Amino acid sequence: MFRRFSANFAVLSLFLDASLVALALLISADLRITFNNLSFIKQIDIAGIELPWMLYIVFPVVWVGMLLLLSVYDGRRNLRVVDEFGSLTVGMILSTISNAGILYFTYRDVSRFLFLFSALLTYLFLLAWRGLYRLTFRFNLIGKMQNRRVVILGAGVVGRRLQGQIWNQPHLGLDLVGFLDDSPEKQAVEPDVLGSLDEVRKVIIHKNIDDVVVALPLSAHARLNQVVSELHDMPVRVWVIPDYFSLTLHRASIEDFAGIPMLDLRAPALTEYQRIVKRTFDLVFCSMGLLFALPVLGIIAIVIRLDSRGAVFYRQKRVGENGRLFEMIKFRTMVTDADKLQQVVEKRDAKGRLIHKIVDDPRITRFGRFLRRTSLDELPQLFNVLRGEMSLVGPRPEMPFLVDKYALWQRKRFAVPQGMTGWWQINGRSDKPMNLHTEEDLYYVQHYSIWLDLQIILKTIWVVLRGKGAY
Repeated sequence: MFRRFSANFAVLSLFLDASLVALALLISADLRITFNNLSFIKQIDIAGIELPWMLYIVFPVVWVGMLLLLSVYDGRRNLRVVDEFGSLTVGMILSTISNAGILYFTYRDVSRFLFLFSALLTYLFLLAWRGLYRLTFRFNLIGKMQNRRVVILGAGVVGRRLQGQIWNQPHLGLDLVGFLDDSPEKQAVEPDVLGSLDEVRKVIIHKNIDDVVVALPLSAHARLNQVVSELHDMPVRVWVIPDYFSLTLHRASIEDFAGIPMLDLRAPALTEYQRIVKRTFDLVFCSMGLLFALPVLGIIAIVIRLDSRGAVFYRQKRVGENGRLFEMIKFRTMVTDADKLQQVVEKRDAKGRLIHKIVDDPRITRFGRFLRRTSLDELPQLFNVLRGEMSLVGPRPEMPFLVDKYALWQRKRFAVPQGMTGWWQINGRSDKPMNLHTEEDLYYVQHYSIWLDLQIILKTIWVVLRGKGAY
């Protein structure tokens, strides 16, 4: 059977996609006459259309080429359905534009409706077979697939974390057999510890192991060299989890640096493709939003000047992506020089955690309270988004003095662009203290997708209308 991550499956997917592109084109040509009764489509008199045979070659090549560029055939990059279908959607858009350009310079007489219908049909075909495959894979509808059997060397924190990842992702096709660890205590107490590292060869043979994962601490560097040298003649793949991963802000990756592979401890959380899609999303929706928001911005500015003395806008230093400082713009909702009274209103909860926003803050003006309740004070940040300092969706930009108090794990929230709204805003907003904000933000960093951004924006509208947690 073709495994999802194998080269055979990738080649099969490639040829299946190409065939479906040609099939969609053929079906569209045969059905074109049936759409004559639609008022917005140009009528034709012939019973069918014969497209140039060259298009049945060019279109599949363009589609497959675009999907290759977007790594759609790399199963390990598309573990989640949202990633695979997202890449496929972008591929559909780029392929359609490219094929339209080809038709413009070659076969201009091809029906535009036929062309667009074939593109949509192709997209649905490619989505359908991938969806069906995922269902059959998930529910073993085509028979039990042979999982890769894994043993982990080291039953410490890193090894146990990997165990949880394997258990939480059964679709990866990994079967964790157990651990090997030199600790006598772990061997005696933990039933899944099969023995010491000296028994690795015996365990590989008796348990039919396919993959050995080394999850040893830095202090066991000499032991690591010994174990790896013992496995050089064994028919297994050996993986190493460097203990340096505890120092990463989000994730690490192997990159070529001056011709030498190195471990990048500060690898970006977003791939280049994700970053391009996110930035395009921000620019399109932000530009559209400003068209409707400009009149509102003008009215709010006038009311602020009439309500209290001071500037219309409030600019404050905030910490952005990768710790870069920038000036975030908001409508002023407090009295002038409110920053000097910050320590007066700061409170701590029962566990000693800092809460810098309170319900009855005396510094807030009358109109400012309305702006905060409706979140209209955030509208000027659309200009921050246009300048690339922020994103529409992401962790909330934090004030520098609060970031100085962050633990190392909390700083991982800065691995992505900071946003106007985010995961914690739709799950509590100001009702939660700072450290719980961070946990929500890390969930967003680890599960980012453009579809999650859309979900957050839609939920933000509902949360703002309710006015819960805003003050």
